[in-house]
Formats: sequence, C-alpha cells, structure tokens
Amino acid sequence: MESARIIAAAARIVRDVGIAEEIAQDALVAALEQWPRTGVPDRPGAWLTAAAKNRAVDLVRRRETYARKLAEVGRELTEETYDPEPSGPGDIDDDLLRLIFTSCHPVLSAEARAALTLRLVGGLRTDEIARAFLVPEPTVAQRIVRAKRSLAKAGVEFEVPYGEERAARLGSVLEVIYLIFNEGYAATAGDDLLRPALCEDALRLARVLAGLMPEEGEVHGLAALLEIQASRTAARTGPDGEPVLLSAQNRGRWNRLLIRRGFAALERAGRGADFGPYALQAAIAACHARAVTYEETDWRTIAALYARLAAVAPSPVVELNRAVAVSMADGPAAGLALVDALAAEPALAHYHLLPSVRGDLLSRLGRPAEARAEFERAASLTRNTRERALLLDRARTLPPA
Repeated sequence: MESARIIAAAARIVRDVGIAEEIAQDALVAALEQWPRTGVPDRPGAWLTAAAKNRAVDLVRRRETYARKLAEVGRELTEETYDPEPSGPGDIDDDLLRLIFTSCHPVLSAEARAALTLRLVGGLRTDEIARAFLVPEPTVAQRIVRAKRSLAKAGVEFEVPYGEERAARLGSVLEVIYLIFNEGYAATAGDDLLRPALCEDALRLARVLAGLMPEEGEVHGLAALLEIQASRTAARTGPDGEPVLLSAQNRGRWNRLLIRRGFAALERAGRGADFGPYALQAAIAACHARAVTYEETDWRTIAALYARLAAVAPSPVVELNRAVAVSMADGPAAGLALVDALAAEPALAHYHLLPSVRGDLLSRLGRPAEARAEFERAASLTRNTRERALLLDRARTLPPA
C-alpha cells in the first residue's frame, strides 16, 4: 500500500526510478527485520518513507558527482512535510503524480510507459497489468525490465515536464490513472472484489491533474468518470463482501456527493460532440447515475454512446460493453449476435467477461444449458475468488434444460 509513495520520495532524491524502487525494497526489508523486535510504529508509512530517504541520501553521499544535489536534499530533509500547495501555477508538487509523469517519458513506448507506471505507482503485479492490456504476462514483464533500462540509459531524471512536453505525456498519464482505478474497482485476483486504496489514489491523482490542467477536456472527462464510478462502491458488495450486480444494487447507497462532483467535472469536459474516450465513458456512467431505478436506465442512449466510443477508441472490450447495452435496448438476441462476432478475438480468448456476458444473454433467451456452460467457463477464467463464486452460483441457480 505504501510502496508507490516510498518510491516517489526516494526518486525525488536520487532522480532515478529504477534505483528508487530498489531503495524502497530495502526499506521494506529493514522493516521486516526491525519491526518484529521493536514493534510496528504508530505511522508505519512515515517510518518506511524516512528509511528510504535515509538510504537515498547515503547513496547520494557516496557519489562525489552528486555533491550539489546532496546540498539540495539536505535542505529538503530539514522539513517534516512538503508544502501541499504548488509553488507555481505550472508546478507538479505531488510526488506520485510526478512519478507518473517521469515514468511516462517519451523515450519509452506507450505500452512500456503504462506498464512501468502501473508497476511502480499502482503496485500492480505483472498478471494484473497483463489483464489490463489483454496481453501475455511475459510480454508485460519484458516491457517493465526494458523500460527501466531505457530510462537509466537515457539519464531520465525525476523531473517536472512543462508545456508541450507535458502535453505529449498526458495521454499515457490519463491511461495509467484510469487503469489503476480499474484494478481497484474490479481486482484481477485475490479474495476481495475491490481494492479501495487503488481507487482512492487514482481519484486523488485525477483531481490533482484536473486542477493542474484545467483547459484539458479529457482530464475533466477522466475525473468525471472516476467520481461517478467511485460513487457506487458501497453498493457493489454485500455484507460478506460478495459482488452485487448493477441490477440488484441499492441505489440509495450510491454516494450523491461523488455523483454531483462527477456531473460538474463532465460539464467542464466540454461539449458532448467533442468528447474524447474518457468523457464518453463518463457520459455513459452519468446515464446510469441519473436513473432512479435499474429499469429506468436509458439503454438506447448508452448504446449510442458506446458506438461513438468504439469509433473514437476501438477495442473488443468496448464492443462487448456495447453488446450488453444493445441487448438491453433491443433484446438479448441482438446483443448475442454482437457477442458471437467477438468470439474469434484473440485478445478476448481468456477474458472471463466474454463468456459471462454470453451466459447472461443465453439465460435471458431461455437456453439454460448453454448459459450454464458459459458461466462455468467464465468462472474457470477469473482469478478473483468473489467473481468465481458469483459465476458458479449463477450457473447453479439456472433452471433445468
């Protein structure tokens, strides 16, 4: 939970992302060695960050060529905390956000930028990142290793980009924040459906970025999307942590403050005709938020928005979501035709939501035997315990063929 902040604090001193990650690991090892003897400190995150900073300063001291930087570091470390307010209108004074911009340096490919940042900032494992991009795990592992080498070889520092350079990295930064939130919203693996800390970090970063770049419509679009999606968190799980489907959620538990914040951010995103991918997704989320009940959802508008999203940012996952919306607007048969057209997509070969959606549509069409097989296949593909239990339960509760 603390690794991203520790890496960011160390990177601010050593100006090297790869070395900062090693320093953060050293601090965690030191905690494992000392805490069993001394007890867990009252503020474990602060302890880890201080340990990492001390190791970073020691490393800088050992390098004669960093004498000037050491003097700057010494002045910074005399303060207990950093000023939370930016020192200038264009400054990034958030270590995590600075780390994201550094990891999204143009020297890296777009895929490598996202993979490295998700690893460093989101703390995601390679399998979780692989799911986000629908690619094999070894591919992601190679991207991360090569990205670190490329940053070190190019001498990329822990820097604050400005002007056109900042704008050039913005797309990757938005993608990373979006993917971090998604992993928190629906965890790839483990015993819990949600990872709230990831959602909170992503939402905070989106808000900081929106304040930093108020003229960028897609920044506000992303902020709107995350605000509205986060509003449903309390209703997405039951008393024992089991998933609750959208159709069964108690909408009285949706956070109205976050919804209002999301609507306000969506207004700042610009005109609907000019919406980019994140603003379009926010508009879809807003349709759900405006519906008082599930039955009142404007599925035709949602299907139309997904069609626009597919044109702007084509993806088999977007098409799958569009198929769901079409099935609600025009019937399950229309949705099933779109889903079946995606069956040969290599990127969806191991994506559990494809057979899950197909099972739901077959169930609605009165084909329980086929639906049961799809739900069981979906359960075999997911590595999240809660999702697997839900899918197997749906398979068991289907009527006999």
